[in-house]
Amino acid sequence: MLGFLKTFIKSRPSKQKLKQRGILRERVFGCDLGEHLLNSGLDVPQVLVSCSEFLEQHGVVDGIYRHSGVSSNIQKLRSSHNRLR
Repeated sequence: MLGFLKTFIKSRPSKQKLKQRGILRERVFGCDLGEHLLNSGLDVPQVLVSCSEFLEQHGVVDGIYRHSGVSSNIQKLRSSHNRLR
């Protein structure tokens, strides 16, 4: 049994290979911001760019950046962005 486990662990693909195959995806939320930006090659997280562009294009109410959102909607958006990456 021990031999089988050693062989299994050694034969596992690397994290990089899993990312290349699309099996392992980078998370948007709940990860280190510096690492995320380094991995994505961006200066600003794409989720912030997308959200601010939407707000500016649709002329959402003044003061929108000061108001908290509905918790269930925030969770849905987080989950959606994590699936896209």
